[in-house]
Amino acid sequence: MGEIILSKLLAVIRIRGTSGLHPDVKTNLSLLKLHKPHHMVIVENTQSIQGMLKKASNWITWGEISAEAISLVLKKRCYLIGNERLTDEYVRKYTKYTSIDDLAKAIANNEIKLKEIPKLKPVFRLHPPSGGYKKSIKKHYKNGGELGYRGEAINSLIKRMV
Repeated sequence: MGEIILSKLLAVIRIRGTSGLHPDVKTNLSLLKLHKPHHMVIVENTQSIQGMLKKASNWITWGEISAEAISLVLKKRCYLIGNERLTDEYVRKYTKYTSIDDLAKAIANNEIKLKEIPKLKPVFRLHPPSGGYKKSIKKHYKNGGELGYRGEAINSLIKRMV
């Protein structure tokens, strides 16, 4: 039996802080590079990642990210090592793409991975959502909260946090 790999990319956002954190969950969040609330990473949707997300689901939310949301995050909240912003000129110089929008479409279609772009920081530091969280950050999304898997609805949350 081979590992089932789904092609969509997932955006994972840490919502809650460190209070009451189990050591196993702390390790999972560290492996995902989610050290602080409102940090976001983009990961591939594999079974091993799904297991990590399920274990840390009381502290994070995740869902399938769209090319439009990737483009927005790359333009507004993406930094290079040295705290420089990602620009169209940098994208033209170090990749075969002409703009951040083209790069975002390529990332969404799995043509290029984020770690293939030199000096790109893997974590996106977002703002708290404008208007605040709509529901409790102590309940799961399907139970009327903000935590856990939310599918395509992650894109609207990202737009409010950028």
